Amino acid sequence: MVERVPADSGRDEITLLSLRTGQSFKVPQLDRLGRCRAVTEFEKLNRIGEGTYGIVYRARDLRTNEVVALKKVRMDKEKDGIPVSSMREIRLLLHLRHPNLVELQQVVVGSRLESVFLVMGYCEQDLASLLQNMCSPFSEAQVKCIMQQVLCGLHFLHQNFVIHRDLKVSNLLMTDKGCVKIADFGLARTFGLPLKPMTPKVVTLWYRAPELLLGSRKQTTAIDMWALGCILAELLAHKPLLPGSSDLQQIDLVIQLLGTPNDQIWPGFSKLPAVRGCQLRRQPYNNLRHRLPWLSEAGLRLLHMLFMYDPGKRATAEDALESSYFKENPLPCDPKLMPTFPHHRNQQSGAGPGERPAKRRKL
Repeated sequence: MVERVPADSGRDEITLLSLRTGQSFKVPQLDRLGRCRAVTEFEKLNRIGEGTYGIVYRARDLRTNEVVALKKVRMDKEKDGIPVSSMREIRLLLHLRHPNLVELQQVVVGSRLESVFLVMGYCEQDLASLLQNMCSPFSEAQVKCIMQQVLCGLHFLHQNFVIHRDLKVSNLLMTDKGCVKIADFGLARTFGLPLKPMTPKVVTLWYRAPELLLGSRKQTTAIDMWALGCILAELLAHKPLLPGSSDLQQIDLVIQLLGTPNDQIWPGFSKLPAVRGCQLRRQPYNNLRHRLPWLSEAGLRLLHMLFMYDPGKRATAEDALESSYFKENPLPCDPKLMPTFPHHRNQQSGAGPGERPAKRRKL
């Protein structure tokens, strides 16, 4: 639910409220008269994607003429106000400001109180679209440039006790100036000590850490670092590293790549829920070098650090930033020297599945 603020109230905020939980918080970025801006002040240009909890459009702010990303909060089954997941995302983005994180500019509303939209800074590219449409892969210097920026954003998140929990190439955006930003915080969670149990059904399958695949409910920043290793390998090889179609196949692909885990290299492994009564492939070898035979020793060491079975021994974002891989030739290129690409996201239809492509119109 959204509280409308009277024009003469003198307040420059709205209140977002979940009737189910009673949680509420203030959202800034209203106009000078204290009124919440309406979504009709934005012109829809085209649909560019779908996040965990909402559809994302490219739109134009009719007041400033700025192109923005407009995310409609999904309310499909919500009867008790704004979904808790969206409240978490808004709360996090309001407090997390970093050059390598997507920026939440303001929250606007539609004609109904349950119509809520997030206005975010627009990025011309997402890495998934680029990988699908590039004629040739990123150079290693360009991959290092991308990864350093992602690591900087991730280090900031983890320092602020936030786990993203859905890192993948489609959630990494890039501007035409070469700035990479982490997006889609619909599954992000704060954490503390002691760790609280969380559902293991997070992170897109291809990037899901083995502890999640095997049913662990204890989640740390290590699950983001595993996903980061999958992204690094994907950018280097120009194809997904572990493209499984089910949890069982995914863990089998992990074992084929890294060998069969045991309690010696991963204390507590045999006690994980999915390990009991499960017959895993016996594979004693680590085949990472065979998958990326041209990668330097420093690059392989970094991947090995990110792919440690034991989450407690996995590299942190700070560890990865200090890796010698980023200090050897080819050095990371300057973000400003990253190439520009056709805007494939801008060519995607604004219509949903089964709908006719819509003409440009106001929302």
